[in-house]
Amino acid sequence: MRIISWNVNGIRAVMRKDTFVPFIDKYQPDILCLQETKAQQGQAEIDLPEYEEYWNSAEKKGYSGTAIFSKTKPISVTNGIPDKICAKFGLTADEYGDPRTEGRVIAAEFGDFYVVTVYTPNAKEDLSRIPLRHKQWDPAFLAYCKELEKNKPVIFCGDLNVAHTPDDLARPKENEGLKGFTKEECEGFDNMISAGFLDSFRLFNKGNGFYTWWSHWAHARERNVGWRIDYVLVSKVLKSKVKKAEILDQVMGSDHCPVSIEIEE
Repeated sequence: MRIISWNVNGIRAVMRKDTFVPFIDKYQPDILCLQETKAQQGQAEIDLPEYEEYWNSAEKKGYSGTAIFSKTKPISVTNGIPDKICAKFGLTADEYGDPRTEGRVIAAEFGDFYVVTVYTPNAKEDLSRIPLRHKQWDPAFLAYCKELEKNKPVIFCGDLNVAHTPDDLARPKENEGLKGFTKEECEGFDNMISAGFLDSFRLFNKGNGFYTWWSHWAHARERNVGWRIDYVLVSKVLKSKVKKAEILDQVMGSDHCPVSIEIEE
């Protein structure tokens, strides 16, 4: 089974570039998780009859949003982080809006595991969303995944908006303390690892030079001056079932590229 995650930075924009359907045809994901769709279901004409579609769109038009496309109909699909977990961590609106209404999480239950896709809030250039990330969002999302894991293993994927270690960005020294590479954001990722989730890509690939997002400035993608901020993490019990993990950096259409795992059913 192949699971692919991709921050498309606007599904309608990717469709206009005529890269989305050819990407599906080439890689044939069994489950495709999208982030930053920036659309309501039906606003983009996507002709994929072999897939079931599930969308969690932001209330704000043209913003955020996630979707899951699956060849197998899930047992259940849940949008968002449950209210009881949000309340536990005081996850509410901040000056930029309410992350609970921004379509950031979908969980799909399958026979042997859950697949969760997430579009984690950006810390903002002035780091004003660091308190939200550090004290509320990151712990609430982790608590949700651990709650699901009580029932069956979890695979969660998406744009986590953090480079976990210095190996996960091309210029760590220059970016230390900036958004996406603060100690608070890295600690949030550390907590996921400490809770028993595995960074699937690092099961097969060590070192630097592997990135999933590039700035539009100064031909950063061509020069591979990027960040690895898109991930697939799996419950530890699934480690032996993960057969491959890849960054599909040749896929164009977004400032992010897809990430993929192949897992034994």
